[in-house]
Amino acid sequence: MKNLTLIFGAVYGLISVVLGAFGAHALKKIISVEKLQSFETGVRYQMYAALFLLMVGYILKFETSSEKWIAILMIAGTFLFSVSIYFLSMSEAWNMNLKFLGPITPIGGLLMIISWGMLIFYFAKTKF
Repeated sequence: MKNLTLIFGAVYGLISVVLGAFGAHALKKIISVEKLQSFETGVRYQMYAALFLLMVGYILKFETSSEKWIAILMIAGTFLFSVSIYFLSMSEAWNMNLKFLGPITPIGGLLMIISWGMLIFYFAKTKF
């Protein structure tokens, strides 16, 4: 689980840099300012999650199920949150109705929040 967490952290970081550059250069011409801001929010939160996963990948020992769930919830939450935002941002450019993805974004955000909360609880109960 430790390696998987570190790999997801690195992959999420790489993808957020690539998509950030794509948004800053290519998307500016094809989507509205409002959609571009949403896209950038997805990129930003994906980078936060990448740093989170790299941090917990080094700190946690992954000996308990709660330690594993901290990483799992962040990995899944980030995917749901950011990918749904990316698709919603591109829906007009692709001329597709993707509004059904709208409820996915807050579910992903909730999973990320729970992961942060579990990390706080882990730090509060662990003696370093």
